[in-house]
Amino acid sequence: MNSKKYDVIVVGAGHAGVEACLASARLGLQTLMVTSNINRIAYMSCNPSIGGLAKGHMVRELDVLGGQMGVAADETTIQYKRLNSSKGPAVRGTRVQNDKHLYSQFQTDALKNQPNLDLLEGEVKRLILEKDLCVGVVLQDGSEIFAKATIITTGTFMNGVMHIGLRQEAGGRVGDKPSIGLSDQLAQFGFEVKRLKTGTPARLHKDSIDWAKTTPQAGDEKVYPFSYRSSNQLKLPQILCYLTRTTEQTHEIIRANLDKSPMFCGIIEGVGPRYCPSIEDKITRFAEKNSHQTFLEPEGLNTDLIYLQGISTSLPEDVQDAFLKTIPGLENVKVVRYGYAVEYDYIEPTQIWHRLETRTIRQLFLAGQINGTSGYEEAAVQGFVAGINAAHSILGRDEFILNRDEAYIGVLIDDLVTKGTREPYRMFTSRAEHRLVLREDNTIDRLGAIASKIGIVSEASLQILGDLQLKRKNLLERLRSEKVYPTKDVQELLATFPTPELTKSLTFEELLRRPEISCSHLEQLNFSVDADPNVSEPVEIEVKYSGYVKRQMELINQSKRLEEMVLPEGLVYADIRGLSNEEKDKLQRVKPRTLGQAQRISGVNPSAIQAIMIHLKGHKKIKEMGLEQQGSTGRSDHILAN
Repeated sequence: MNSKKYDVIVVGAGHAGVEACLASARLGLQTLMVTSNINRIAYMSCNPSIGGLAKGHMVRELDVLGGQMGVAADETTIQYKRLNSSKGPAVRGTRVQNDKHLYSQFQTDALKNQPNLDLLEGEVKRLILEKDLCVGVVLQDGSEIFAKATIITTGTFMNGVMHIGLRQEAGGRVGDKPSIGLSDQLAQFGFEVKRLKTGTPARLHKDSIDWAKTTPQAGDEKVYPFSYRSSNQLKLPQILCYLTRTTEQTHEIIRANLDKSPMFCGIIEGVGPRYCPSIEDKITRFAEKNSHQTFLEPEGLNTDLIYLQGISTSLPEDVQDAFLKTIPGLENVKVVRYGYAVEYDYIEPTQIWHRLETRTIRQLFLAGQINGTSGYEEAAVQGFVAGINAAHSILGRDEFILNRDEAYIGVLIDDLVTKGTREPYRMFTSRAEHRLVLREDNTIDRLGAIASKIGIVSEASLQILGDLQLKRKNLLERLRSEKVYPTKDVQELLATFPTPELTKSLTFEELLRRPEISCSHLEQLNFSVDADPNVSEPVEIEVKYSGYVKRQMELINQSKRLEEMVLPEGLVYADIRGLSNEEKDKLQRVKPRTLGQAQRISGVNPSAIQAIMIHLKGHKKIKEMGLEQQGSTGRSDHILAN
């Protein structure tokens, strides 16, 4: 029996749990991780990869702030890709293929070597509550463990049920039991608990694949690691992935067996991910397509398993065997593990604050798929934010919240808390209205100062951050001060780039603004550029997009007035004249922190924002006259001072 008291307990050892534990422990809090399977820490249950469009942005943000995922991904990369490299910098994204076993081991070692952190294999059955305060957890064996804050990161395990065809089995993934008890307790306490669904494809034996019938897909040679602490040289051997496609025969077999799909015959009630549909969904929703691509991705350097990206399914095993063998290269394929779906409970995320503490139970934090998100990266950043805020609540520090104009992490959490979700939420660049200033390349400039304040990042790492920022600043100053002149040699060289000749002298910054000119061209003009792409690339992008960025910043500054107007916690929207019943209901349910958040709630019109402002201004006048009614909060002064 474990009777030790902790500062923070983290329930779950997935990607959210890892970040939550490390954040808490690195801030000096005595932290306990409880997991039902200590051999599957940070396990990649689905795709063995990290990053992607917008997801890669969050991994870089997490890294600058002091998180772990970026370093782990860099250390275990077996293929590197920069997506959308031919498009604008705001929508480029880093994605790496990882050795899933090495990744899990790397994260496990990080936890085991982290001071202030204990690991315990066990199953949490329920929370220990003192009225509306969470003070610990009860394990399956009846032992109680007390803590000042608890973070739940149960992923797909709360009341998890796996589906293959019409057969069901309790579990959060193959080989692991579900989490039973927590969900029911939260529901009894008044939480709105719903169901979601996710799925995974079959795993194939590599020796049974006819690789000659597939198309090799190589990674990029030029590498931009997730972490500023990593070298630009990958440590592991790089592998090929392979591309093939489904056929009309594939689709015919699947269509003929939709009555055996738990999604299509009504057994699964949870909503599946819109942007990662099963193959059954694809051929139904996109009936006009006679083929869908699929990537064959090795799960590691020393494994025979191949992940079949894009072919998630929960059809019966015999149907999977039949349709897989109609795909070029898979005619004689051997399935090592069949695809399946998982249905699980999640908490409607409008029931949590931006700090990821629940609204109804104090000192209880939720992070990851329990909040309705999908993906390792979305989970990891939530775990980090929850870990920081759990620690801050104990240390008496201010809550840690990132705004929408500061980070994709801020966009993610604000969307969840403000809008909620009825399907697994996945991050995209299109979700960020300020994406031009939320690029991968400027993460250090955006978040370096915030990282320093949090206190997790080591002095050595802060020095690296500072050096990179100083080098960028110096390069930009030189570009603005040094000039290129229209000499004969310069004109001849410009013609080879090619770019129009000079009619007068220009600063190198002005020359770099030309779309056809890059930093490599400047070097040919004897302008020295730092060889580190972490220095030259962000500066080049800043120069080329300075006009667009300036206009974006003007819009951000205009909207900040509403974002800085904090609403009183006890504000009763039913008392505000001019609001519709729908607006009153939604505002009371979400309880927005600021007027900016209030205006992002679906169904809340601009006139409602004006009504709230008028109400609060009238409230201030009453207070100034000495007639303030009981029950108002001191925070109303703050909003009206703005």
